[in-house]
Amino acid sequence: MSQSAYIKLVQGSAASSVTVEDIKTSLRHYREQTELTGRQLGWTYAEAAFPYTFESRPGEEDRWFYLKGNHPKYRYILFGTTAIPEAPDAQQATCIQIVLPDGATHGDKAKANEYGKWIGKQLLAEVTLFNGRTMYYNPRKG
Repeated sequence: MSQSAYIKLVQGSAASSVTVEDIKTSLRHYREQTELTGRQLGWTYAEAAFPYTFESRPGEEDRWFYLKGNHPKYRYILFGTTAIPEAPDAQQATCIQIVLPDGATHGDKAKANEYGKWIGKQLLAEVTLFNGRTMYYNPRKG
């Protein structure tokens, strides 16, 4: 059975909406950062940190994409955007959904959690992980 994690943009987030291209850009930035770290350490850290290629199906490019693993430990992670109706005033909140399809490995799950937390931190968003726990990267009134 597939599993999902969510990155929810809330009041105080760095953006009010996000597109599939924004997610790809964020993941490319992540890869660039790991390449720089690898150069400092003297090894190809980017290969280990991001062992995927970007793939999409024709006609679905603006709705979702998937990361295809380049190593037997990694198979697939799907990313897409959706809108969640908010209860009191019926406004739409934008949400990034991360899906681990049937056949995904433990490595995929670990990477998906890592990428979800990283994107959530960049967007100052609320991240619900695959285990149901929520991480709040947005400034909250306390």
